[in-house]
Amino acid sequence: MFRRLFGDDPSASNAPAAQAADSGAAPAGSAAETATVRQIVGRLESLPPERARYIACAAYVVTRAANADMLISAEETAFLEQALQDYADLDESQAVLVVEMAKLQAMTVGGTEDYLVTREFRKVSTPEQRHNVLRACLVVAAADDSITAEESAVVNQIASELDIDQAQLSALRGEFTDKFAAIRAAHEAAMEHRLPEG
Repeated sequence: MFRRLFGDDPSASNAPAAQAADSGAAPAGSAAETATVRQIVGRLESLPPERARYIACAAYVVTRAANADMLISAEETAFLEQALQDYADLDESQAVLVVEMAKLQAMTVGGTEDYLVTREFRKVSTPEQRHNVLRACLVVAAADDSITAEESAVVNQIASELDIDQAQLSALRGEFTDKFAAIRAAHEAAMEHRLPEG
């Protein structure tokens, strides 16, 4: 999944912004680029600017999903760090730093910044990459074996901001049915109230 998200060749520039140029994407460093993205990009000086911007946006969006319940677990953090090392060509220190910065921003800024960064990611990504980052949001939310109601709601909001339609969202959510806390609780309640046979 993260190979599809960050590209098959981690060392390549990936050029998602070039693919999105026709949609009016703002160039790196423009006024439209958020402070959150600029801070993370600043720590990725060894990467081509457009690729650094893409990784910064993607990392923040997925971290936003992890932080939906106001708690980013150790499992969620480890998942993000390993994914950045494996598929974004970051070394361990870079991956840890990007994840920590994304976590800090998600936990302290949130609100309007969530919307701005997610919309910026939409501008610098392809439809396939947007689909894959939404799947990553669900994977990271389920990293501790449960997707809470808060995480589910944020994933739905991210899907809306990425212009992912309801059919695609439903298909993705279907892959994680057993992880949704509300569905699990309803199933357990039904089992408890089931009449004994005979």
